[in-house]
Amino acid sequence: MSNEMKTPYELGNQNQTTTWSDCIAWYEALARSYPGVLRFGVIGTSDAGLPIHAGVVSADGVFDREQIKAGGRPVFFNNNGIHPGEPEGVDGCMALVREFCTQPARLAALGETVFIFIPLYNVDGSINRANTSRVNQDGPEQFGFRGNSRHLDLNRDFVKCDTLTAQVFNRFFTSWDPDVMVDTHTSNGADYSYTMTLIHTQPDKLGGELGGFLRDTMLPALYADMGERGWPTCPYVNPVQDSPDHGIADFLETARFSTGYAALHHTIGFMPETHMLKPFKDRYESMRALVESALDFTVQNAAQIQALRRAAKDAGRTRAEWPIHWTMDDANPGSFRFKGYEAKYKPSVLGGYTRLHYDRNSPWERDIAWYNRFNADITVPAPKAYVIPQAWREAVERLQLNGVKLERVEADRMEEVDCYHIVSVASRPSAYEGHMFHDDVQLEKRRAQVLLRAGDHIVPLDQNAARYIVETLEPLAHDSFFRWGFFNSVLEKKEAYSDYVFEDEAEQLLRDEPELASKFTEWKAANPGLLSNQEAVLDFIFANCAKYREPEWRRYPVFMIA
Repeated sequence: MSNEMKTPYELGNQNQTTTWSDCIAWYEALARSYPGVLRFGVIGTSDAGLPIHAGVVSADGVFDREQIKAGGRPVFFNNNGIHPGEPEGVDGCMALVREFCTQPARLAALGETVFIFIPLYNVDGSINRANTSRVNQDGPEQFGFRGNSRHLDLNRDFVKCDTLTAQVFNRFFTSWDPDVMVDTHTSNGADYSYTMTLIHTQPDKLGGELGGFLRDTMLPALYADMGERGWPTCPYVNPVQDSPDHGIADFLETARFSTGYAALHHTIGFMPETHMLKPFKDRYESMRALVESALDFTVQNAAQIQALRRAAKDAGRTRAEWPIHWTMDDANPGSFRFKGYEAKYKPSVLGGYTRLHYDRNSPWERDIAWYNRFNADITVPAPKAYVIPQAWREAVERLQLNGVKLERVEADRMEEVDCYHIVSVASRPSAYEGHMFHDDVQLEKRRAQVLLRAGDHIVPLDQNAARYIVETLEPLAHDSFFRWGFFNSVLEKKEAYSDYVFEDEAEQLLRDEPELASKFTEWKAANPGLLSNQEAVLDFIFANCAKYREPEWRRYPVFMIA
């Protein structure tokens, strides 16, 4: 192989990763040399104004997305460099794409399957290059930074889409609608013998026959194949206590993460996590093996995967209820044959505490608990459609990015709808990825007459994107738009009172509104310590009276048509 065809990783000492500029120039040269195999170009612009690229590999030279989708061809998607400090997938993808171009047998093995890839997703972070941001990681010599130019983690941004980069991804992903996705990463955490660990779409959350296929067929095949390739693989090591000895749990990858976002579109997603303490060369080789293993399985089983995805989309059009929140079943763990190192404890030399360390001279192999079942603990009835007033354009824009079909209200009309009243919200004490994320939300469901204005949006569930719609618009879903703060302004009452005047008005309100008087009596009995607090007393009366009620206050502004 000529040096021009080698990647920067191959030209170096196997402890180097490509720079963004070298990576893009390399792919552009490869595409010029093999125009019948590879199409490569810009799909959008990052928040720092840098181009984001993607590539398409096709065995028969057909690259047009509409033609490929119309032909029902399988699509496999490899995303790389979302965390540029975890770059082995970036370098491995380069070598794989070159093999498609230069090895006719490898290209022919794709058959009808189309291989699409983003070579380096977080371009902003990739140019912020050093060797210090990945604490404890063994190589490479220089690498990029986790955050993008807005200091956001892109693997928390797939649903909320604060970044232009995530918006590019949403459009790209939904336009191609891949059947399987592999998003490459490196793991932090415990010490153990494995170089490769695997986060997968949680099968219970993926649901139905597609989730069953992932759990019972695809995952066992990948684990077996990785062992045959010389890279034994285990589930992502997510200890339920301080070390794997006590068991590990599936990672419930909600829609902020790549695989959880993929599940909203019924795509099987994998997030391989190589072990940070292993040499970069080993991480590179195991990542190449994992991507190729998942690709080969997809090629061989594409018809079944596509049929299961179609069935899931069709079922979503008419299902009567939707699960929107899941919790681990800690009473019924499975088991996994795990190869670990003995966890030991010793006094810290830094402070007066005991620290954990792993003794690599004391390896062990035994079955450990694997908490790999998750139950839906919140389920909601499926409306016929949701209504989003046009004022809430941030939510509308994200639905449009994801191919959701919207209908516009043609003329003003009153409509009887179901709506949520927000009883209470508890948020994280500090900012999380640019938002005050709402961890705990309490709701009441009510019926109401609302005015729909011309131009407001009707969002029917009789469409392929039904799952995406439900899990973003239902406030109690793990990563709903509401939890991310898209509708925070409705939590604030806009008008107030002057206490010295309202004191007399409050007495009259209690005489005029029996329901208010009853509520006030109950409140006094439950809060005797607040009766000496004028503000608390008047606030309760003001907030609960009918006369001065603000209908929009604490009313979730997305409605449901039954």
